[in-house]
Amino acid sequence: MDRRELLLAMSSVMIASRLSHAQQKPMRLIGFLSSASPGPFAPFVAALHQGLSETGYVEGQNVAIEYRWAENHSDRLSALADDLVGRKVDLLVSSGSLPAALAVKGATSTIPIVFTAISDPVAVGLVASLARPGGNVTGFSPFQFELMPKQLELLTELVPQARVIALLLNPDDPRAGGLSGDMQEAARTKGVQLPILKAGTEGEIDTAFTTLVQLPAAALVVSPDPLYSSQRAQFVQLASRHAVPVIYPWREVTASGGLISYGPSAPALYRQAGIYAGRILAGEKPADLPVQRPTTFELVVNLKTAEALRLTIPPSILARADEVIE
Repeated sequence: MDRRELLLAMSSVMIASRLSHAQQKPMRLIGFLSSASPGPFAPFVAALHQGLSETGYVEGQNVAIEYRWAENHSDRLSALADDLVGRKVDLLVSSGSLPAALAVKGATSTIPIVFTAISDPVAVGLVASLARPGGNVTGFSPFQFELMPKQLELLTELVPQARVIALLLNPDDPRAGGLSGDMQEAARTKGVQLPILKAGTEGEIDTAFTTLVQLPAAALVVSPDPLYSSQRAQFVQLASRHAVPVIYPWREVTASGGLISYGPSAPALYRQAGIYAGRILAGEKPADLPVQRPTTFELVVNLKTAEALRLTIPPSILARADEVIE
């Protein structure tokens, strides 16, 4: 091969290499913001990855994810959201809490946003409507707050002698006031008193259980707050120490030793959020993707915990349970 043929061959290889590189899909970048801590949310992040993979996006191959965790400090969310926007992400995912969703919405009006669990996104101004979100935001609304009267009803069935059942709220959640009024009405219907306990930090959760025992309250309803979800082990330990029946919105707490839970599947919501994220990265617009709500809910009972509390689970609850942990 002479010098001219060698140069032509080398040029052909370089052109082919450039064409091949140009045809490869570029690495997309997702920003993930949560008000909670990474450890307890690992199963939900895994479900998000599953949803992304179902649409052809695999972390480390054709998509990268920048994670930001506020570690239960809501005052950090705005700065974390601004940081993600500054990194020129292609899409933002807000995890769980309303403050996280509002932070990313406040940081950009152009980057697509998928929220994972906001009870009433229309009322708080995230979207124009469920069917037609409009703008750059869509996501999933889990009915968690709407299910709380049902959780109270389950507790009155489980502890029929109870005349006082407490409700735990995070005072940092802007929806706490409205929820308190709705739950008081539900309590009056059931003929029970419903004192409101508030906890916005890990230490305040301990204090809330001490207050609960001093009232005394016969049982506790835990609201669906990301702080409480991330403190699953703390709740199980405190409920056991004080021998208090507690109902939770998440199956994960009951699986870890909690007594009973009723609500939508959190991993299923995050998987669907991953699918939405993948569809948006592939070219669809958030404005065209309706906000979705779950159609099935899980009632989970832990018989071992009930035995430790010397409670007999009524047959009516066992018959309706989707899962009984023995």
